[in-house]
Amino acid sequence: MADVVINSFSKKFGSNIVIDRLNLQINNGEFITLLGPSGCGKTTLLRMIAGLESIDGGELFIGGKYYNNLPAQKRHLAMVFQSYALFPHMSVRNNILFGLKIKNVNKAKMQYKLTWVLNLLYLKGLEDRLPREISGGQRQRVALARALVLDPDVLLLDEPLSNLDAALRETAIEELKRIHHQVGKTIIYVTHNQVEALTMSERIALINKGKVEQYDRPKAMYDDPKTLFVAEFIGSPPMNFLEGEIQIQEGFGGVNTSIGFLKLDKDRAAKLEAMSGRKVIAGIRPQNIYFSEHVIRRRHTDTSLDLIVEFVENMGDRSLVIGRTRNSIVMRFMVTRDENITSDQKMPVFIDGRCIHLFDTMSRLNIFNNDGSI
Repeated sequence: MADVVINSFSKKFGSNIVIDRLNLQINNGEFITLLGPSGCGKTTLLRMIAGLESIDGGELFIGGKYYNNLPAQKRHLAMVFQSYALFPHMSVRNNILFGLKIKNVNKAKMQYKLTWVLNLLYLKGLEDRLPREISGGQRQRVALARALVLDPDVLLLDEPLSNLDAALRETAIEELKRIHHQVGKTIIYVTHNQVEALTMSERIALINKGKVEQYDRPKAMYDDPKTLFVAEFIGSPPMNFLEGEIQIQEGFGGVNTSIGFLKLDKDRAAKLEAMSGRKVIAGIRPQNIYFSEHVIRRRHTDTSLDLIVEFVENMGDRSLVIGRTRNSIVMRFMVTRDENITSDQKMPVFIDGRCIHLFDTMSRLNIFNNDGSI
């Protein structure tokens, strides 16, 4: 079993706290991503697991074994770095087999593992080439192959796709998912790219200033962000945010904002009655604001709004419209690419009351829990 348990991890560089009493539990065979902005501590956390950084506080268990004082070379882990760290003077074959040679693995076993990993990662035929003679995507696969032949309990990946162009990155994402499905290793993946995290992960740990803001499945994190930071970081295009106050108007529960009163769905609105007057921040994804002409039937808890188009961004299969209200509040929403929209055009839209998130202005927490309770 290669489950990973991190209890109250702490790490300082001088007076700077990089990891702050962080807790995380990763199940055996799970693919999890450490996601967050640059400087949040995710790579430091990965290096602490690998034994490349000391643990100032807390405990690390892998497969039930205490790892705090175990040197890096004795940890049954493998790490793939952002730079790949291939030996430039060695062939693909020798790069892949380097770790096995250090461990004095016999030649027959090395050949078996080499054949297996070359077929797994589509590297067959490249064995005699040097790293400079293969593409960036192929170098990334060689680095991954070198880690996999060691048969580690846990595979640590530190932004391995960041040096690839967009097309190669898409291919590499598919390959990593396929490889995880085939080898079943526990994988801890570090990235600042939310698309990679949402696409590949079984769970995501979103880290901010050395702490986990939310640890959840990608869909749950997108649909139910627990904090304002999660709502700001997850989702593209970014969420619209409006300061407001919880009110009950004409029998509807909702939040009064600078663009007007936004109604919430009936179930959640009923729970707001005792919170009238509370200051909140309303978050609305552009995907939950609809051009009125696209949907004929609407709910009585939807909120209508008129916007003046400022400009339109083509996003391939869709278009992002940036509009302004009469009082110059910017709102972003999505339309199909077939819609002919011009600047200064007036557009009637409506906001889906079921998809408005409310965050407390002081704690920055979502006032609704995942089960809909307050």
